[in-house]
Amino acid sequence: MTLPILFTFDQSLEMPAGVCITSLLENAAPDTFYDIFILHGPGCDFSESKLNELARIYPNCCIRFRKVEGEFVGGYEIRGIPETAYYRLIAPELIPEYDKILYSDVDVIFREDLAPYYQEDLGDCYFGAVDTCSALRPSYQEYLRKEYGLDWRRGYFYSGNLVINCRQLLRDGKLQQFRILGKNDYHQQDMSIINIACSGRIKPLSPAFCLSTPLYDLMVDKRAEMEAIYGAEEIAHALRSGIVHYNGAKPWKQPCPNADIWWAWYRRSIFFDEKFTRDFWVAQRDSDLRKSLAKRIKTLFRYPLDRKLWK
Repeated sequence: MTLPILFTFDQSLEMPAGVCITSLLENAAPDTFYDIFILHGPGCDFSESKLNELARIYPNCCIRFRKVEGEFVGGYEIRGIPETAYYRLIAPELIPEYDKILYSDVDVIFREDLAPYYQEDLGDCYFGAVDTCSALRPSYQEYLRKEYGLDWRRGYFYSGNLVINCRQLLRDGKLQQFRILGKNDYHQQDMSIINIACSGRIKPLSPAFCLSTPLYDLMVDKRAEMEAIYGAEEIAHALRSGIVHYNGAKPWKQPCPNADIWWAWYRRSIFFDEKFTRDFWVAQRDSDLRKSLAKRIKTLFRYPLDRKLWK
């Protein structure tokens, strides 16, 4: 079975993208072939990239690079997320070969085959995606109301992992609306645009399709409440083999929940670098030592005359 999947990134994310795609291909079912599309801006050159080696190592894929020019130039950027993030919004035009396509960010680790998600019947929904579970996040409910005028009860969905209904988006002319909304300075960029433009027309998928850091925290801290929403089996599935999405801290930059999963796949990939790994963990060790020393000094200044403290 051929599964088309789209990634959008620039050269600054080449290494995590390679780790991400490695996990995708390693976890493919025996009969799955991934048709991988990488959309990038005009300033990128992947001709010498290690990404090209993946198609030679794994016969269950092909990788196609497509340059995007003149789209979302000057688009709002925040939290280090570049304008390439907006390219997913016009995937139906950039990848006309398919009526439906998967999309994924690259700060992701796959742990299972994606065929069940691709085979979801979207009907007339524009996307299949995972809800942010605002029902258990009161502050988020208020944020959505004030920031976007959205009712959280209709769902507010992650855009890091999507099933895109290209045919329906083109049929209803939604891409032009995306382009117009793309001129606004939305804090959550493409995620905000999708939820504003497609409210009520996004199909909720299993949380296993996008196990974000906030959802992981809810599954750990509010397991019973999450099971009441999704069912115990769905939550167990997400924790066991769901797509891990590091949509906050990045494991190659700092320690974070589920970082061990990313590092295990990094070591298995052709992108593994011994010096990068050593330097990362030495920096973490030194940071911890500095914090410990600062804490001891702070204690000394707080209790300089309390001799009982040292007895």
